[in-house]
Amino acid sequence: MTDTDDLKTHLLAAIEASVSLDALDAVRVDALGKQGRVTQLLKTMGALSPEERQVRGPAIHGLREAVTAAIAARKAVLEQVALDAQLASEALDMTLPVDMVAPGTVHPVSQVMDELAEIFADLGFAVATGPEIEDDWHNFGALNIPETHPARAMQDTFYIAQPEGVEGAPMVLRTHTSPVQIRTMVEVAKRHAGAGEPIRIIAPGRVYRSDWDATHTPMFHQVEGLVIDKGITLAHLKWTLETFLRAYFERDDVVLRLRPSYFPFTEPSAEVDVGFSIEKGKRVIGGSEGWMEVLGSGMVHPRVIAACGLDPNEWQGFAFGCGIDRLAMLKYGIDDLRPVFEADVRWLKHYGFAALDVPTLSGGVGTAA
Repeated sequence: MTDTDDLKTHLLAAIEASVSLDALDAVRVDALGKQGRVTQLLKTMGALSPEERQVRGPAIHGLREAVTAAIAARKAVLEQVALDAQLASEALDMTLPVDMVAPGTVHPVSQVMDELAEIFADLGFAVATGPEIEDDWHNFGALNIPETHPARAMQDTFYIAQPEGVEGAPMVLRTHTSPVQIRTMVEVAKRHAGAGEPIRIIAPGRVYRSDWDATHTPMFHQVEGLVIDKGITLAHLKWTLETFLRAYFERDDVVLRLRPSYFPFTEPSAEVDVGFSIEKGKRVIGGSEGWMEVLGSGMVHPRVIAACGLDPNEWQGFAFGCGIDRLAMLKYGIDDLRPVFEADVRWLKHYGFAALDVPTLSGGVGTAA
């Protein structure tokens, strides 16, 4: 047996005897490191004659390949052993009593979304959704927002860069959920070849604007409502909003005030104020000691209806929208919007809701945990 065979036997035995990754690495350095035994043998190749190199070369290279393969195989085994030990130590005992597990809570925004769906379902509204990355036409153009409108400015809208070589309309992170209304009307117009059908939807979801302070965040939640039918008037809008807000705040003394305003996609447009009272130094929705703006609304602009393929002389409607996060703040006494998105468990335990507290109109939509 040659010295190469002896060294191979010794190193392979040392590799197999390694019981940890650190021990295996020590064997690797001893064999294949800069001053390792196999490395030193490789360095002697240059001083050999051609005849000696033909004999010694294959043996030395075979030794290096055998040691390298053995180290890789042993490393895979040791890593699997370490992973199995880690998984065993982190295993959850599913037989533990429930009272030993900290109960989870529902986020106030999720709770309010469920409340909104429950309230509007009772009014005959369906929930509609759409993509959060929108093209310019759905987010602006179809909503009668001209190219010079401030809402298109970079400081308000997050524009998405098109890949190099790709042409087409600019893409944005939607600034409101109004594009869902457009998609719904377009789908109805296509399905009925422009004849249309009554539409009653709410569109809750995430929206994005470049803003950040105590009452604004770059990403927030919004709900918008849309009704399209024949003979719709502003009176239908006022009744719907009044019914919604009374059910949501769970108070019969909620009063509304509609103020003339301007939105490109509605005409006429109105800001909706809700009356509030002062209780223990805080504003509480209900009564009429003061007024607070809660949402925007109006009759759907004829240009918007026409852009979606419906006849505005036959179909009319109203739309409204408000921030879900703001509704949560008003109802549940949240003073700052920013913690809503900061994932602080202490905050969530204070403002969260019991997981099984499903909102119902009969049992109440805002039962706190």
